[in-house]
Amino acid sequence: MSLGVQPPVAPIKAADVGLNITAQRDLLIKTLFRMNLQTISEIAKVCCVSPTIVDELIMLGRDQNLIETLGNREASSATELRYALTESGRARALEALAQSEYFGAFPVPLEGFAEQTERQGITRAPITRNALETASKHLILADGLLDRLGPAVNSGRSILLYGPPGNGKSVLSNAIRDAVQDHVFIPRVLDISGQIVTLFDPVIHREVKEEESAAQSGLRRQAPYDPRYVRCRRPSVITGGELTLDMLDLGYSPESKIYQAPLQLKATGGIFIVDDLGRQRESAQALMNRWIVPIEQRFDLLSLQSGQKFTVPFDTLVIFSTNFAPKTLFDGAALRRIYYKIEIDGPDRNAFIRIFAGVARSYGMKPEESVLAHLIHKLYPKEGAPYAAFHAPFLIDQVDRHLWFFVFIDADRVHLVD
Repeated sequence: MSLGVQPPVAPIKAADVGLNITAQRDLLIKTLFRMNLQTISEIAKVCCVSPTIVDELIMLGRDQNLIETLGNREASSATELRYALTESGRARALEALAQSEYFGAFPVPLEGFAEQTERQGITRAPITRNALETASKHLILADGLLDRLGPAVNSGRSILLYGPPGNGKSVLSNAIRDAVQDHVFIPRVLDISGQIVTLFDPVIHREVKEEESAAQSGLRRQAPYDPRYVRCRRPSVITGGELTLDMLDLGYSPESKIYQAPLQLKATGGIFIVDDLGRQRESAQALMNRWIVPIEQRFDLLSLQSGQKFTVPFDTLVIFSTNFAPKTLFDGAALRRIYYKIEIDGPDRNAFIRIFAGVARSYGMKPEESVLAHLIHKLYPKEGAPYAAFHAPFLIDQVDRHLWFFVFIDADRVHLVD
């Protein structure tokens, strides 16, 4: 783990949680009601807070006749006391569930999330040239490309990769993602003006177990941190033609009365890749208009169902990838907001030969000089097609291993497509 990332400190008292004491009590009561928990240790584990906080809230519930003590499970002073809801407690749990079905892990207040985001910002995890070279070692890259790409990535600003199709823009975006290896802390859920917003997504957030984290940091055991957070690799979100503007807004379930964080919020501290820009239902200009404030101001503006607006941190490296010329997608004002524009062109002849030879070997084939000569001196001039990185895997995949020689002798059976 990056030693520069300071973990969130675990609260010891209910007053340190950052939530209204009544809200904490109701959340505990709902969790008891839904999960039939009885001991402080069980409740603390599910609610992701310390046993001292649970004990404090149980005492409050007892004073208000919402929780009662059942005694020990066994006749031993070493076992934990058991607790249960009273009739009044069950009634209160039903009232609270009618307002929101959420129960379980205590949420992190928005202010706490903003502070932790600042501590673990994307620019605090610069990618080294070695890491970028390692992540892209399977690619044949143009000379000087990494020299341009490295500073762009480490800026934490927006990047536009553009150029003809099939030359590795998407693969290069994934290599950037793979080069980011340190860890961050992601809240399980957020509290925003009393509303629950789920943030942790196991599809996007790759949890790091304590053993793995300790091994990477060279420590035997990591210091404890706020269990309302999950230690994860820096997240990456990849979208393509399916991206719509409403995917960048809070999702709301009227049944559970719980919000789902939008994609860019889930990517906080990591990378958001918009692949195939220009092929979405909304225009690239409309999508860019939505991104202008977050990219420039480093915060995003979201709205609750009530219409209440609030700001959230926008700490995300945004990478746009497109086959279209930038000026055909954006007006001048929008294009100016994209800090780095890097063209990914097709390979030259020597690079194409290296790509072809590498792909052939990956298929278990021995590259034949005569085959390459046929492609370069006869087939490409005949078709009038420029070299493209995707041609090699496309052509080799079409060739039956047992017909390798015959297929390439009959050039009419092979076509370069763009």
